[in-house]
Amino acid sequence: MEKFKAMLIRFLRGRYGVDPLYYALVGLYAALLVLNLIIRSEMVSLLTWFVIAEIVFRAFSRNIAKRQMENAKFLKLWNKAQGAYRLTVRRLKESKTHRFRRCPHCGIVLRLPNHKGTHTAKCPGCSEEFEIRIML
Repeated sequence: MEKFKAMLIRFLRGRYGVDPLYYALVGLYAALLVLNLIIRSEMVSLLTWFVIAEIVFRAFSRNIAKRQMENAKFLKLWNKAQGAYRLTVRRLKESKTHRFRRCPHCGIVLRLPNHKGTHTAKCPGCSEEFEIRIML
């Protein structure tokens, strides 16, 4: 057993391993597997095989720099989508007490108290003042 363990360690040395993109691909694989159980499509089945091949390829790859670049691109997209989701959830939770508006100058999202009427707001990002109209 020790000989096999040493051989496995030698094989895995210098390989890329797992990262957040790996976990996302595993999640995609699981979702495709469930979808394929429901609709029984050869196309979905083929897609699951491509996803599992990509998972194995990435985990055992020796081109670490390229895999890190792929992961960085994925994380950039993932964080953007996750931020938009969180903002939407926060907007829904705080809809009775606050309003969310974008600054027309820099595009930052501002959280403003829910006071009816026209108000002047100052953006903390660009320090520009602009008018906001809130209707209840």
